[in-house]
Parts: sequence; structure tokens; C-alpha cells
Amino acid sequence: MNHFDLPKIDLHCHLDGSVRPQTIIDLARRQQLSLPSEDVEQIKSLMIAPETCQNLDQYLSRFDLPLSVMQTEEAIERISFELFEDAALENVKYLEVRFGPLLHMQKGLELEQIIGSAVRGMQRAEQQYDIRGNYILSILRTMPKDRINDVIDAGTRYLGKGVVAFDLAGSERSGFCHEFIPYAQYARDKGFRVTIHAGEQGDGQNVHDAVALLGAERIGHGIHIKGHPDAYHLVKEQSVALETCPSSNVQTKAVTSLATHPVKAFHKDGVLITINTDNRTVSNTTMTDEVRKVMAEFGLTLEEYFEIYRVSVDNAFASDQVKTELLRHLP
Repeated sequence: MNHFDLPKIDLHCHLDGSVRPQTIIDLARRQQLSLPSEDVEQIKSLMIAPETCQNLDQYLSRFDLPLSVMQTEEAIERISFELFEDAALENVKYLEVRFGPLLHMQKGLELEQIIGSAVRGMQRAEQQYDIRGNYILSILRTMPKDRINDVIDAGTRYLGKGVVAFDLAGSERSGFCHEFIPYAQYARDKGFRVTIHAGEQGDGQNVHDAVALLGAERIGHGIHIKGHPDAYHLVKEQSVALETCPSSNVQTKAVTSLATHPVKAFHKDGVLITINTDNRTVSNTTMTDEVRKVMAEFGLTLEEYFEIYRVSVDNAFASDQVKTELLRHLP
């Protein structure tokens, strides 16, 4: 089977985890920043996380180098364009990218400049390639909360024009949802859709809370509803789609191996699952790789793949017009 040619949808992809290594070198030169090396293979090795990390925090440390160069409008726009270009060239038809605007303010950029730069890069790629996309604004759970509403306010200008949703990301602590109820409510009141990273690191209760307390319509990862009956039933009953990221989950030890990943068991039981990259560079992957690995490991048929593709379309934060276009790729 030619997995490359299959139409694909990626609903969980981080901008700063999907930067081309050569782009890091180019931007560092333009910005007169020193790098540990100017050898592209060396830079690549610093950006890719080990196949099995000690924990999620070791995985997240791989974002430091990309973020160092992502502090200008030009850099953010270029990286956004290149991510959508890379995805389009492997037949990804729709891509939702998330990033944390507060991480890009080190050199004085305003939030609207940051968000606008990312959207411009995406729109430029949409004009050149057969791909559509949207941005999700992420808040890191470990950062001060005083500017969360500022991010939401800045993103409101772009709602329906390249920005669609609110997200919480970063290190996962048990019970984190209780701290973010007013912010998720504020985002929903402004018209944002909601997806929350939860249940990545062994706490199914966080998934239950993300749905019940924060109004999450999708869950980033969510695999640890397995073993938590209340969360499992809530996700299934409310048709909350899980954004699974198989390679990333193996790297961060969310699962011990791809063979133990619950993605097929969830799908067979009627839990809505999607297949995604998480971080193309940090996880050294593509959507083609993710689809190939999952289909091979679990013996998924082409029919089952397209069932998952349809779940991705149905649960995308896209317009009805874009969804109609995406459904045309079904056999």
C-alpha cells in the first residue's frame, strides 16, 4: 500500500516542534544568534528527542532551540509556511497547528503580531498548495496565568480567519483543570473551540475534568482513559475525539511500545480516535509515517483507515465548506 498517497488529516501538530533544522541555522544567522553548531545534522540531533525519553519533560526540552529563533514576525511566518508546505507535500489535506503565543515575546513582539505572523504563513501555503488549515492557541499550564485572557483577546480578531481554538499544553499535573475553569469559559464565551492536552501521562481523571469542567470537545492524547472507567465512558458517551500521537506517546513513555498503544482497541470499541504527528521534527515523523506504523502494527484495513479519516473530518475545527472538500477524498 502507498501510504504517502493516502489523503491525510493532522489535528494535533505543534509549530515549534516541527521546524526544519536548516531553517534554525538560517534564522540564527539572520538574527546573529550563536548556535552549538552550524552543521545541519548536529542541529537535527539537538532537535529530535530520543526514541525513549526519561519522561515528558525531557521530550519538551527539545523545543528550546527552535523557540530561540522564533522571536520575530519573519521567523514565525516562515516556519508556519514551511510546516504547511511540508505537510501538503505528503498529501496532508487539512492541518491544525497549535502554538503558545506567550513563548514568542522575548524580543518585544505583541500578541497580535505573533498570531498574525503564524496565520499569514499558513495562508500563503494554502494559496500555493492543496491544503487547508487553522491555528489553535495554546497556553502552557506551567506559566503565570496573568496574560491568558490577553492571548484569547488577541486571537479573537482572527477567529474564523485562521484561528479556531483554545488549548492547554505542557507538563501535565494531576488536577490541573480546576485552575483553568475561568479561562476556558472566557475562551468559549469569545467563540473559541476547546481542545485540551490531558491523559497523556497516566491520569485519566484529567481527561474527565477537561471534558466536564473545561468543555473540551477534543482531547490531546487522552490515552489514559484506559483504566479510568468514568473518563472512558464520558469520552465515549459525549463523542469526544482523542488526538492520538503514536510515535510521541512511545517517546515520552506514555506507552511502553507501539504494540501496547490503545488506538485500535479504542477504535474497535467506538471511541473516536484520530492519528496525528504531535511534533514532526522532535518526533522525527510525518503523517505518512504515523499512518504506516499504525496500519502495520494493528493490521488496519484501508476501510478502517478511512473510518478514522472521517472521524478526523467530523471533529476538525474547520468550516462546513472545508469539511465538504475533505470528504470528497473518501473512496
